[in-house]
Formats: sequence, C-alpha cells, structure tokens
Amino acid sequence: MGHLKLPIKGMHCRSCEILLEGKLKDVRHVSSVRVSYPNGSAEISYVSDYPSHKDLEQAVRDAGYEVGQREPLSWLSRSYADYRELVAAGLTLTVLYLLARSFGLFDISLQTSDVTYSFAFVIGLVAGISTCMAIVGGLIMGISARHAELHPEATSWQKFRPHLYFNLGRVGGYALLGGALGTLGSFLKISGTFQALLTLAVGAVMVVLGLKLTGISPRLKETSLTLPASLAKFLGLNRHQKEYSHKSAVVSGALTFFLPCGFTQAMQVASIGFGSFASGALIMGFFALGTAPALLSIGGLTSIIKGAVARRFYAIVGLAVLIFGIFNVNNALALVGFGSPAASVGSSVSSAEIVDGKQIVRMTQKNAGYSPNSFTVKKDIPVKWIITSEAPYSCAASIYMPSMGIQQNLKAGENIIEFTPTQTEQLPFSCSMGMYRGVFNVVDGTDVDGVVSTAVSSAPPLAAVGGSCGSGGGCGGCGGGTPRKLVTAPTDDSVKTDASGVQKISSRDSRGLSPNEFTVKAGKAVEWTITADASPAGCMVAFVNYDLGIAIDESYPKPTVIEFTPTKAGDYDITCPMGMWRATIHVK
Repeated sequence: MGHLKLPIKGMHCRSCEILLEGKLKDVRHVSSVRVSYPNGSAEISYVSDYPSHKDLEQAVRDAGYEVGQREPLSWLSRSYADYRELVAAGLTLTVLYLLARSFGLFDISLQTSDVTYSFAFVIGLVAGISTCMAIVGGLIMGISARHAELHPEATSWQKFRPHLYFNLGRVGGYALLGGALGTLGSFLKISGTFQALLTLAVGAVMVVLGLKLTGISPRLKETSLTLPASLAKFLGLNRHQKEYSHKSAVVSGALTFFLPCGFTQAMQVASIGFGSFASGALIMGFFALGTAPALLSIGGLTSIIKGAVARRFYAIVGLAVLIFGIFNVNNALALVGFGSPAASVGSSVSSAEIVDGKQIVRMTQKNAGYSPNSFTVKKDIPVKWIITSEAPYSCAASIYMPSMGIQQNLKAGENIIEFTPTQTEQLPFSCSMGMYRGVFNVVDGTDVDGVVSTAVSSAPPLAAVGGSCGSGGGCGGCGGGTPRKLVTAPTDDSVKTDASGVQKISSRDSRGLSPNEFTVKAGKAVEWTITADASPAGCMVAFVNYDLGIAIDESYPKPTVIEFTPTKAGDYDITCPMGMWRATIHVK
C-alpha cells in the first residue's frame, strides 16, 4: 500500500470534496481517496503500481478543478471594483427601503376578533414581506444566492425547484406542528432562551453568507460551513449536485416553525385556542401558505440572474443579508440581556402611580412597538402592568421579559401582567424577536402611600415611536433644559364655582394651553376641561403632576376632563411626561 498527496486548486465547498473523491477513485490502481477542502489537497492510497500522474490530473480537470498549490488569500479585497460595487449595492438598498416605507409596507396592521383560516392566510401574506423576510427570507436569500454563485452551470429550474420543496415542507411542517399545538396546547411552548439562541445562530450564519456574497473578504469567501458527515448524509448532502437536496429542503422548511416571529407566535397561540388537531393544523398550514409567495419570489429571483449582472446582484443580496444578519444578532443579544435594553423604540418615559399598594403602569402596543416604553418603578412594591394591544397580530404582540420570567402573547384589548421587582436595576423587555424593546428602571423607595418619583430613565436615548416625544412635533425639546413658562391669561378670573362647590376651569389647546395658569382653593374639587383645536403631536397629549394626582393621557380632539382635589397650598406645575411645562395651578 502506497500513499501520495496531490495539491488541488479551485475547491470551494464540501460538495467539491465529494465530487473529486468520486473522480479520483476511478483512476487505475487507486484504492481510496480522502479530499480535504480546507487543506486544498487529496490524499490518495494505491496498491502495487503507482497511479499515472497524467490520469490523476485528467480526473481533477474532469471534475472542474486544477492540480497545483492554491495562492494564499487576503482577508480584505485589494480590488477597487469590489468596494465600488458594495457602495452601489448600498445605494440600491437605500432606494428600495425608502420605496417600501413610502408604500407603508412596514406599518401594516390587521385587526379581527375571530381568527379564521382566510385571516391566517392574510397574516401569512403580511408576515412574508415583514418579519419573515428579516429572518427566514434573509436566510433563504443568502443560501440560494451563494448556491447559484457556486453552480453557474445549473439551469434556472434546477435552482428554483428546491424552493418549491422548501415551501412544501414549510406548509406541511407548520400544519403538522400546528395540529400538535391544537392537541397538546402550551405543552409545546418554546422557551425564550431557545428562541434567542436560535436567532443568534441564524443571524451569525447570515452575517457569514453576506460577507461571502459581497466578495470583500476573499479568504472568507473561499471558506465553507460544513455539517457532520452523518447529518449531511441524512439530509442528502453527501453528494455533489447542481441543486439542493429535496429532503434537506423539506426538513429545513418545516424547522422554520421554531424561528421566532411575532406573526408566527400569534398563529401558534390561535392554534392552541382551537383545541383540536384539525383546526390547529389548518390555521398554521394556511399561515405558512400565505408566506409562500414572498419566499418563492426570492427563489425565483436568485434562479434567473445570470451573466454580467450576476456579480452586481450578488453584491446587493450579500449586503442585504449582512444587514439582516447584524439585525438578528443584535436582537438576539438583546433577548439574552446584552446591549441597550431600549435602543429601538420611542423615548417616551412614564412613572408608576401607586393604587391599593400596587404600582400601576400603562402601555399601548402598536404595530410599530410600545408607547410609552420606559417606566420608573420602586423596588419591593408589586407592579401591575396594563398593556392595551391595538395590533394583536403583529410582531410586537409578543412580550418577553426574561429577568421576571415573563413570556406572553397579547390579545386584543387590555392585558395585565404582574410582577414584583426586588432590587434596583434595569429590567429590559422586548418582543420575541428582540426587535421592539423597552425597559423598567427600578429605583429605591418604600413609600407605598405616595407615588413613584418621576425620575427620567437612565437608559440611552431611543428612536421615535408613534406619538412619543421625538416623533416630529409638540415637545419642543423634550427631555432637557429648563421648563419654559409663558403665561397666556390672568389667573383668578378663569375659575368658576358651581352649586355643588366644584371649581371649574377650562383651557383651549392650540399649540399651547390658553389660559395656562389658575388659582384655586385648597380642599375643594377642581374640574379642568381642555379642548383641542387640532390633534397635538408628541407627548403634548399628556398632563402630569403626581402631587395633585394628575396623570392623564387622552386622545384628541375630544375634550379632556381632569378632576382633582388639591389638599395643600402651593404652586403646582403641570407638565408633559418628559417634564416640559404646560400650566401652573396655584393653590391657596
């Protein structure tokens, strides 16, 4: 038995090893072959006679490779063209993003009180162009584009057909697992930690695929992620082929059931609620079927791109997949407690009011996140978290707070979650994907007869959401500086007392209250009516003074009535939740 080592250039994946081993084994006198893509070589064993070097070279060429030492690759490309294509890809993605935003693709919200099979299908259509695109779509886009790049000899049908099997497996797998949910209920509930780790793994794969497709790292582009031999054999990946294994495509599609997505989880909860295998299977099956058009369009696009435009297309796809990957990695890190707990949603801050020994905080969940999303509470006092869900079939409808063991899908209307913080800290919460976030800032204090301090969160500034401060109107610099006081009317003449002794005051709101200063008597009830000329923006929909028991957040333009009874003499400023002055009540 003899051995020889043959250097080979041009290998790029596990399939190359398998193909070369098959070709070299056909050479006369060769008994066994072991090809190593990472080492760029083939170890050949032979019996008695030495195999012809000419035959070995011909076998390598027949497989599509060359005999010889491969040149060392750099980590970063030295080609100006690679970076020029990357910049062009970035501009293209920016234009596509702005167009999608202008058409409202990121703000679609669906409402219903009764989940039907047709509604589940519509939810799937919406999910396919939103959060499913960010995680499942990004993964498919990266894998299919990379495969098309490595196999330019494959036909469009060979590239597209696996996507049909993937979606077939996805619909069938969702139906089967949805039926199991309908039968077994929440027994099959997936932990938030598992979802976070799964998101992290998928995000990491997408980052690597994105870098490979952009071509800016030649060394990384030539590396390959490989599976253990036994798993590769089970999935049908133990042979070189121009298209994916149909078996692996079906299994992969079914396993996406476990990827975190608020839309998917909402349908999973609906399946549990039906309480039967058939209904659960149909709900999840129709939902998966709804996602198919968007996911199939990705496969169709990657299968037809060829020729001169392919390189530019791979750069665009690579950058998009890289962005999706970083997005998912960041979300996964937030789910496990790393990074800023409230870096993705509005800068609205609220403090709790204590009622019957519990700290009451209120939050609205919308399609685009939570408002307010930052709360100040005291430790060792139970918190009653009242969440009004206005978009129960959106990604933000899944609440996850690992530090308090909270994992709940919101139903339409009012939802109540209770917990007790035991130490001063930040308690981050988010949706199940980590996309929409918020935080509870727990401070010291044991006074259960009063109200919680209005201290502003120490969390980093947050991006705008809905009508919160920073969304473009109203607050005029919320969160900083000295409150601005401009008296708009005399004080004493504005107070009227009715027959029952209630002191009545009124203001109009037209980009500011008028009048905005009043003098009232202590110990007597006050009824303050505010009428808006137009719907105000930002935090100017709210009125806060905890010493007077005022914490009102009402919709406009309907009149808002604020009732309170001052007990102590003094001057009381009424502010927005961020502390910007709105009015002053003088109590005599």
